[in-house]
Amino acid sequence: MGSSFFGLTSEYKLQLYQEIHDLVYYGNGGFIYSEVYNMPIHIRRFHTQKISELHDEQNKEHEKIMNKYNNHKAPTKSPNIPKNLSF
Repeated sequence: MGSSFFGLTSEYKLQLYQEIHDLVYYGNGGFIYSEVYNMPIHIRRFHTQKISELHDEQNKEHEKIMNKYNNHKAPTKSPNIPKNLSF
């Protein structure tokens, strides 16, 4: 039986690496891997939360714009083809 008392569980490691990836990838060049890896947990989670909130706001704005565009789109008409035409 292996004890995880003196080490990180594989589940926690996966979460840690996911947080590091998200901060480095979505941080737009503001973070490097080693900086995030050594960052205190509460600060890392703060930055992750802020990036998540920013993306949520951007998605809402995008949806608003798309809904506005879709509501103002002209209705499409079918072509005027005589019904008695045969090919």
